[in-house]
Amino acid sequence: MSSRTTAVAGQFYPASCQEIEQYIERFNAVLKDNNYNTASVTIRPKIIIVPHAGYVYSGFTANVAFKTAAEKTGNIRRVVVIGPSHRVFVNGASIALFSDYASPCGEMKIDLAFSNELSERFDFLHFTPDAHHEHSTEVQVPFIKHYFPEAELVEVVYGDQDYRPLSKLIDAVLKDSETLVVISTDLSHFHTEQQAKGLDSLCIQAMADLNISELESGCEACGMIGVKAAIDSANKLALKSKVLDYRTSADVTGDKQSVVGYVSCLIG
Repeated sequence: MSSRTTAVAGQFYPASCQEIEQYIERFNAVLKDNNYNTASVTIRPKIIIVPHAGYVYSGFTANVAFKTAAEKTGNIRRVVVIGPSHRVFVNGASIALFSDYASPCGEMKIDLAFSNELSERFDFLHFTPDAHHEHSTEVQVPFIKHYFPEAELVEVVYGDQDYRPLSKLIDAVLKDSETLVVISTDLSHFHTEQQAKGLDSLCIQAMADLNISELESGCEACGMIGVKAAIDSANKLALKSKVLDYRTSADVTGDKQSVVGYVSCLIG
């Protein structure tokens, strides 16, 4: 079985492992300077919601969720990454049936036996190789490699898919207490900063409240299906949430006329 090769290394994130580690070190230095302490987090994350833009824009927001999850969960042996397809049309969702997943910091083993098991169990899952040249999932892998180096990976890229079956998949994988689910989404795109913050506040409140109806009240998110699935599972499993960080691309570019919003959240 072939390897899942990198598609956006050198674009969304560095192609050099050393540069990736330098990014993470800088992110964590900022957290330390701001006295961020994961001891203040009272939940053990089972699901994290993270953005998927370039690291210069959203890497800090994603990193705080991965760092917190790593410190609060202990031994994670499998990470299931779920993200929307941006490049190709996908009917249902594609699950990666490669042998491993390449990254600048070394290959991650794909849990192929478990991925095949899920593919056989859930009718909406299939394997479409082209669907996995996808940045929404790939940008998470260097963080996973850094914080969960012994874990095996499961990658799911969805397209035209109702959130309810995807939620059933999340329910199934979370039966293993050593599995972490990563939901990939950005928030609103290309509004003014003021408009974006208004729209994004609806998404953030819905995540805090674990309320799908609130998500449907004006929130814009490219990974909306995944977020709905996560919230649906959270409610079935009586989980709680904690929003960690929010910012927009204007925090980096200074351009407040056309921004993208980013959030990270824990559910556990």
